[in-house]
Amino acid sequence: MDLHQHLRLMADYHAWALDRLYAEVDQLSDADYFRDCGQFFGSVHGTLNHLLLVEHLWQARLQHTVFPVSGLDQQLEADRAALRQRLQAFARGWRPFVDALDSATVAGDLAYRNVQGTPYTLPYASLVLHVFNHATHHRGQASIALVQLGRTAPVMDLPYFLIDLPADRLHAA
Repeated sequence: MDLHQHLRLMADYHAWALDRLYAEVDQLSDADYFRDCGQFFGSVHGTLNHLLLVEHLWQARLQHTVFPVSGLDQQLEADRAALRQRLQAFARGWRPFVDALDSATVAGDLAYRNVQGTPYTLPYASLVLHVFNHATHHRGQASIALVQLGRTAPVMDLPYFLIDLPADRLHAA
């Protein structure tokens, strides 16, 4: 599997894992969903909102544009259902984004500035993978919150996604 295929696979996994997380999150009452569970961004909602914010931030950087943010805890969506819809749509948008990348872009570097304005130049493909890795980190935090709230943490490990793939897609991403 080449790097571009791996990016496609991870984009698909990203959407799959978010769907599995939401299958459990949707069972939470509003009180539990918005309850501060001591995560980096407080509640399940705060964690998922941060995920949406960072996906916007990174996609803008990857497209050589700017998504202005006031902080990594900036609320983009106060409404629970609207956040779910926006986050899942954004997650599904990564596959067409990755599909449209040319080989030179995937193999190249990206110059960008972080939220504090510090400039960096890093491998483009690694930064795309970071988006998916970052989401894994915060899906894990949401899973911890689910357990703290008496719910079940979903199984979101990559091997289970691979097992769910049709055989003809396993190596073709």
